[in-house]
Amino acid sequence: MEYYKRIWDTQLKERLSAMGAVLIEGPKWCGKTTTARQQAASVISLQDTDLRSQYFTAATIRPSFLLEGDTPHLIDEWQDLPILWDTVRMEVDKRSMPGQFILTGSNTVDETKILHSGTGRITRMEMLPMSLWESKESNGKVSLNEVFEHPDLNFFEQSDLSVEDLIFAACRGGWPATMQLSDEKSKLFVVKDYVNTICKSDISKVDGVTRNPKLAQKILKSYARNISTLAKSTSILADVVTSDNISCSRNTYEDYIAALEKLFVIQDVDAWCPAIRSKTVIQSSPKRAFCDPSVAVALLGLTPQSMRLQMKTFGFIFEQLCIRDLKAYTVNLDGHVSYYHDRYGLESDVVLHLGDGRYALIECKLGSSDIEEGAKHLLEICYLVKKHNENEPQVPIREPDILMVITGGQYAYRRDDGVFVVPIGCLKD
Repeated sequence: MEYYKRIWDTQLKERLSAMGAVLIEGPKWCGKTTTARQQAASVISLQDTDLRSQYFTAATIRPSFLLEGDTPHLIDEWQDLPILWDTVRMEVDKRSMPGQFILTGSNTVDETKILHSGTGRITRMEMLPMSLWESKESNGKVSLNEVFEHPDLNFFEQSDLSVEDLIFAACRGGWPATMQLSDEKSKLFVVKDYVNTICKSDISKVDGVTRNPKLAQKILKSYARNISTLAKSTSILADVVTSDNISCSRNTYEDYIAALEKLFVIQDVDAWCPAIRSKTVIQSSPKRAFCDPSVAVALLGLTPQSMRLQMKTFGFIFEQLCIRDLKAYTVNLDGHVSYYHDRYGLESDVVLHLGDGRYALIECKLGSSDIEEGAKHLLEICYLVKKHNENEPQVPIREPDILMVITGGQYAYRRDDGVFVVPIGCLKD
């Protein structure tokens, strides 16, 4: 079976060279174990049915038995035996060498069963489903990292992806299991099964609390209807309880959301709130988001064919696709995303922050006809930052390093005003 190289390969190698153990977290089926196996010298899987009882017996006698093996030693689904966390931590202290263990798991473990945080011994690495570059669909002619390094860079490139290609990629999602399938219907089935598994099983297994699969499905579906918006929790909850006469209190709703966050399914985007315009109310509600655009598509019951007739809806899905890929392309630069939106309608769909303080203002515009509007918003925010720094030199705000409109179109280039226009099908890390 072909291994599709992941952006996280480099991240894992670097973390193993610096720390005693690496914990790989992320959504179920995003490729954590497969990626870990590429660098592991020995492996045990706690969900191996042939050996599971032996592993659990060993853990009751001497947990350190499970740490024996060539290094890096991979322990897959380690959270099934939480005692291994402290065992790994202590063994890392004993060996005093980097690159000893890799832990993988889709669930957040019960913290009450862990004695020590693992700080200084175990580093956390969060993965996502595959970006278009990792799935070999983006041609990678424009490097995001290179643009950050050379903000005056000029280029003219062309994407190989049509809007129809992007629609299918968003519906299928970045799930590695789909890459080995040849039948399009089978590829689309994977994410549907993922959603069903989350609702019927994982949402209760994540912390041992029994939850209603039907209510979980309704909450996720309401989330999907509000994807890429600033919908308040009260609005989503109201949508849930008005459908099929389902009863759900605010506390219950928040409990389900917390469980879905532990499973890395829901990954809301926080607001960027710089004081760049006096007396302006800047939106601070989180922007609703999933780990992968296909989750929203599956919950809404859409197909590539039906999506072609709902391009406004696909605009919201397209933004999710862009956010997923932007997170991946800056993982080795300690990147994270936020958004900007004020009461005057001025917005930046994504504010992409790097660990060293650099950042980009980005608009996600599916059609080429919207590029001008997106560029106008970005330039105005940039102007407001400059004006703020002139008026408030004691508390300056860093000016954006990049202004970019990501499109579903064909051509990548730098405009005369400095705004980059880049199809998502041209981007890479």
